[in-house]
Amino acid sequence: MRIGFRFRLVPCIATVLVVALGVSLGNWQQRRAEQKTALQHKLAEGNAAAPLSLSSAGGGAAALPLDAAAAAAIEYRRVRLTGEFRRDWPLYLDNRPYQGRAGFYLLMPFRMAGSDVHVLVERGWLPRNMAQREQMQPYSTPVGQVTLEGIVKLSAGHVMQLGSAAPLAPGAIVQNVEPAQLAAAGAMVVQAFVVEQSGPAVPLASPDPAEPANVAGPAKPAAGDDAKLVRDWPAPALGVEKHRGYAFQWYALALMAVLFFVFTGFRRGK
Repeated sequence: MRIGFRFRLVPCIATVLVVALGVSLGNWQQRRAEQKTALQHKLAEGNAAAPLSLSSAGGGAAALPLDAAAAAAIEYRRVRLTGEFRRDWPLYLDNRPYQGRAGFYLLMPFRMAGSDVHVLVERGWLPRNMAQREQMQPYSTPVGQVTLEGIVKLSAGHVMQLGSAAPLAPGAIVQNVEPAQLAAAGAMVVQAFVVEQSGPAVPLASPDPAEPANVAGPAKPAAGDDAKLVRDWPAPALGVEKHRGYAFQWYALALMAVLFFVFTGFRRGK
């Protein structure tokens, strides 16, 4: 009894297409895994490096805004800022839960010392007032010039936006916000990145008691004390192993297509 191989054109074309698709998608997932691995290394290096003073980044970033390429170059770097908060421009990012509790991210422009350039700072997390959503929990904003440290990010993150966004204004509750939107709405120069504040801001001088009360609510904690804000920021979801797993599945599909074509092509004869 002889076993011969019968070549069939249509199954061959189908096999070639499936193999090409599987290898192509497998390579794409592999490249995504390599990109995420590089990002993982960038995160580790940025956290391990000494804080970068933005006043010296790019040869004087305190005086001039960075372009998109320069901003991307310092993403995930620890930085140090000196200046003062624009307490008249708080923004609240909605739908930012923390440990199962509903809440907001508090964002506020930070004017760099000796400059009109601002940096949008993610100051921390606030719990939602479940009885009255628009009423924020009291928090303190340091008065006068302070120094703070944080991590540079190109965006404050995005959540699904249903319907049209509310106009950007001081005290607005929004789903998403970009530095360019703040620059347009507030008529201010804003850097093309945000900074996740990692700890309390340190005042450089005693606050002026004549300063107006905190815009957040009726209660005003001691000036300069913003330690009550939660700054347990979520780590970026990299998913390196997920991409590698998907790559393996696509490569396996390509291999199975070849094996199926070969095995079904053999036939027995006399």
